[in-house]
Amino acid sequence: MKTKEFFFNLPQSFIAQYPKEKRGDSRLLVVDRTAQTLSHHSFKELPGLLAPGTVMVVNNSKVRKARLFAKSKESGGMVEFLLIKEIASGVWQVLCSKSKKQKQGKTFIFPENKQAVVVREQGEHRVLKFDGVIDERYLNKHGHVPLPPYIKRKDEAIDEQRYQTIYSKTPGSIAAPTAGLHFSKKIIKLISKRGIELAPLSLHVGLGTFVPIRSENIEDHTMHSEEYMISAGTARLLNKAMHETKNILAVGTTSVRALESAYLKGRIRAGKAVTDLFIYPGFGFKVVSQLLTNFHTPQSSLLPLVAAFAGKELIFQAYEEAKALNYRFFSYGDAMLIL
Repeated sequence: MKTKEFFFNLPQSFIAQYPKEKRGDSRLLVVDRTAQTLSHHSFKELPGLLAPGTVMVVNNSKVRKARLFAKSKESGGMVEFLLIKEIASGVWQVLCSKSKKQKQGKTFIFPENKQAVVVREQGEHRVLKFDGVIDERYLNKHGHVPLPPYIKRKDEAIDEQRYQTIYSKTPGSIAAPTAGLHFSKKIIKLISKRGIELAPLSLHVGLGTFVPIRSENIEDHTMHSEEYMISAGTARLLNKAMHETKNILAVGTTSVRALESAYLKGRIRAGKAVTDLFIYPGFGFKVVSQLLTNFHTPQSSLLPLVAAFAGKELIFQAYEEAKALNYRFFSYGDAMLIL
């Protein structure tokens, strides 16, 4: 299947640059796969659109303030770093601005006079070794919210709360699991009252969220690997739901990838694992029966996933209708519920 089949034109004006004033104020486009219909709602209507007994799986990974600025010891110039993953104590895999100039052996001075040296070059990545520990306290004090590149502004105070789900718990993501950004405490309470159980898991969102498919055929695309963790309690709840043929609603594509990766011989396996699962049309879903998601970027790895779930023709029909009705797109945009 050609990658260009997953392109669509989207003017910059459709891309939400700020969240709505309140969580839950977004619009919700409902895609009914059985009836092949589209309908339009407010996100606040979500509880009433779900059947009692549904199990709703949420990704509780927390976004790190993973963007840091440092001064080059050699030139004095400022360089921006995105800390992707700590691979050993004080050793981080990073992305950096003007990466071709940041050669092995170069030293940088970070806030609190911490120094770090490039110890390895890995294609577009660099590996930095700091002269001390970079922990959550340090990142919270000196880091910036890693907003996606299609948000054309600097991070602001509002992003510290709103580019984070209300149920975020485990730090480790460099991007928000954005389908969960719509939930307010009130909506979660209404969902619980309706007899819908929440099942948390953690998948730390990595670079794969932003990297477009660059291969001519989507089958040749290689996903970045991401760590996930499913607790024994969540696994029990999901296995019971599958046995009783209840609906399992995945909130976000990250939840989908974790659930489908953890499935083996009819059951969800608890524990920590790594997934590089790339889902595209032809994939057979074993766990997820409903999906709540945002609108995704053209030729991203997430668009084939939703096309695999709902059918490519219906998804593109939904996207065109969303554009015609001025829906807001991407991280701070509106939502889609696929039933």
